[in-house]
Amino acid sequence: MASVHLVLASQSPARLSTLRSAGVQPTVVVSGVDEDAVLAAAGERFGALEPADAVLLLAQAKAEDVARRIEDEEATADMLGVRVAEAVVVGCDSMLELDGEILGKPLDADDAVARWQAMRGKAGVLHTGHWLVDLRDGGVGGTGATLGATSSTVCHFADIDDDEIRAYVATGEPLRVAGAYTIDGLGGPYIDRVEGDHHGVVGISLPLLRELLGEIDVPWRSLRD
Repeated sequence: MASVHLVLASQSPARLSTLRSAGVQPTVVVSGVDEDAVLAAAGERFGALEPADAVLLLAQAKAEDVARRIEDEEATADMLGVRVAEAVVVGCDSMLELDGEILGKPLDADDAVARWQAMRGKAGVLHTGHWLVDLRDGGVGGTGATLGATSSTVCHFADIDDDEIRAYVATGEPLRVAGAYTIDGLGGPYIDRVEGDHHGVVGISLPLLRELLGEIDVPWRSLRD
């Protein structure tokens, strides 16, 4: 069975760590997508997007941007160690839905504190869009497919007080992540429980990624060969 070279179109350390913990060593190529511009254009064309659709759209934009770049600049791809004829690109994007509002990364520390004051004791839905672009050569089973899906996980937040919120925000971690929290880092103690795949909260759902790969006849084990 031919091995598959996974390209991660994301600079998220958590996504990279999750894949590595599962035995996958992807090449990271960060996209140059302007997320606000992508969402604005979609809004003009289709109207307001549901959160699950917004993250899927951004994941698609990131994956397809990186796919075009490594195809157009094969010399650069070779320098990165990307075997284009064996490559499958995965792009991801995450947003928190709370009380019908879409929340990405907080603007600053004050925004992060306000977020947590609104979130505490409640439940929100963390949506993570996943998109694959199959760049593999037809001789090794390439399909040329581009496809995706969204993972949605309900997160129940602890009812923490203002002092604990400010102490958490002061670590800087909430400023770097969608929804202003992590489940695999310093924010873990403040998530009482989840309903769904916790990997989706980290930023990449391994079961969903396995299913999407299966749709292009790529067994999970081939990522580890």
